[in-house]
Amino acid sequence: MAATITISINVTLRRRKSIIPPSCFPFFGNNNSFTMTNTVNMNMKSRCVASSEGGVFSVTSPSQFEIDYLGQSTKGDLNVNLNLGIDEEPGLRGPIEEVARMEAQGAENLLNHLGIPDPLSARHSPRGIFCTRTLNLRSISAIGYDMDYTLMHYNVMAWEGRAYDYCMDNLRNMGFPVDGLAFDPELVIRGLVIDKEKGNLVKADRFGYIKRAMHGTRMLSTREVSEMYGRELVDLRKENRWEFLNTLFSVSEAVAYMQMVDRLDDGAIAADLGPLEYKGLYKAVGKALFRAHVEGQLKSEIMSKPELFVEPDPELPLALLDQKEAGKRLLLITNSDYHYTDKMMQHSFNRFLPNNMIWRDLFDMVIVSARKPEFFQMSHPMYEVVTGEGLMRPCFKAHAGGLYSGGSAQMVENSLGIHGDEILYVGDHIYTDVSQSKVHLRWRTALICRELEQEYSALIHNQGHRAKLVELINQKEVVGDLFNQLRLALQRRTKGRPAQTLAATRMDDEELTESIQKLLIVMQRLDQKIAPMLEADGEHFNKRWGFLSRAGLWDKSHLMRQIEKYADIYTSRVSNFLHYTPFMYFHAQEQSLAHDSYSFRQ
Repeated sequence: MAATITISINVTLRRRKSIIPPSCFPFFGNNNSFTMTNTVNMNMKSRCVASSEGGVFSVTSPSQFEIDYLGQSTKGDLNVNLNLGIDEEPGLRGPIEEVARMEAQGAENLLNHLGIPDPLSARHSPRGIFCTRTLNLRSISAIGYDMDYTLMHYNVMAWEGRAYDYCMDNLRNMGFPVDGLAFDPELVIRGLVIDKEKGNLVKADRFGYIKRAMHGTRMLSTREVSEMYGRELVDLRKENRWEFLNTLFSVSEAVAYMQMVDRLDDGAIAADLGPLEYKGLYKAVGKALFRAHVEGQLKSEIMSKPELFVEPDPELPLALLDQKEAGKRLLLITNSDYHYTDKMMQHSFNRFLPNNMIWRDLFDMVIVSARKPEFFQMSHPMYEVVTGEGLMRPCFKAHAGGLYSGGSAQMVENSLGIHGDEILYVGDHIYTDVSQSKVHLRWRTALICRELEQEYSALIHNQGHRAKLVELINQKEVVGDLFNQLRLALQRRTKGRPAQTLAATRMDDEELTESIQKLLIVMQRLDQKIAPMLEADGEHFNKRWGFLSRAGLWDKSHLMRQIEKYADIYTSRVSNFLHYTPFMYFHAQEQSLAHDSYSFRQ
């Protein structure tokens, strides 16, 4: 039996001729003002979409595409047959600027009436998709997805909390003093960097300069940070020293390590564990957490009660269904093993899919135990999973609808017959998912960062605080400019040269000195006011580290620099694609430069 939807609409449309005929919107009829209730059969064919047999529309094929003025492929673009005379319609006559203005206004009104956010307003939403490099989704033939923290989001307190517990149990069995310690996710945020040589956790700006630091669980003062790192930059290529927290999976490890640094400093770690320093301690914590994952107890617990660890997202499977029905080939490429992947995907997807679909129906290819990032870097043997129990056999070529273990990205490209920028890969790990797929294969990339939603809310909440802080800084800048001019006038006067300004020239020595003194006192008092406010900036997101994407008041964090460098688009969750369409053309926003403000002011 066909499903039905009852829709009540109260709309007043402005009187104008539209390019789109009223029949395309059967709810609206031909009247300009109306109230109506209609029942729509979901299985009906829209009169607005002509079939390919009619020759009204055509889709640009992979062999006939061009490159548009933004450098994007036109493959997948929809074309209209102008021989049918549609370009002679009255609504299309006249200067294109006028036609476009009228149609854009009409389209915006219609989108508002239907409750659909337009792409511009979607940018100003915690669930927007943000673009760093222009991306035409129509030209994408395949979309690959990571699973953990991408297609399913774990409750961080539950998942990472249990990972922490297992890690601490293993450390206890190794002889480390862990009694009295508890998981505290507020200690760390994604994008921080562990300094394994000094036992510190640091936050760097986009250039690598360290802005905040914590030794063990104690935040260091600005002076301590300057004395310790004034001449050093974070260089992620030096993996023996710096460890970047790429993903939420890093939270439990970082919390455990920083707490154990305190125990090492207190002399609480027994001498029979060997002469431990901060780097050796990091290896011990990493080993304990690795055992928690490898031994299987953690994943077994999660598989037995997934509802305690996974936050459901009913919109996510529908977003993927839209993409699949639009002709995109969907891939699941995960490092998780087959049994865990199947159990968790069943729990997260099957109940939200229509028409008795199961999660496997969405994907043209599923690859488990992929061993990323090596999956993107080199070739490994591929095995086909042939039974529900996970029995595998070697294979040399993947096929549509198959379930595989291992292999490589190049095998995927060869099997699908598509390469490079025809594939979009979506994941939560900046290095394993986003960086390596782009660097080695030139795949287009999307980063999932759930914390963006919390940061967006924190930024809104912080607007008043930041506005007052910026006002004080601007006031200090103006006062400081006058202070510097008078100081220069005094300097020139002592050297027997004329002052730079007429006003300063007319002041006697006493007036000049007194004015400088007063201005200096004002600036010092402003500093006393600004310093704690600057320290508190971003505390609505995290009291220790401030905002995820910012380092200080003006600059971007090292994390944000990595996102801009490697992720073409980024968003908080995969289901945000549902608010767009599989045909979306994402435009990168204009990047501001230091001299832009001066150009515009002129």
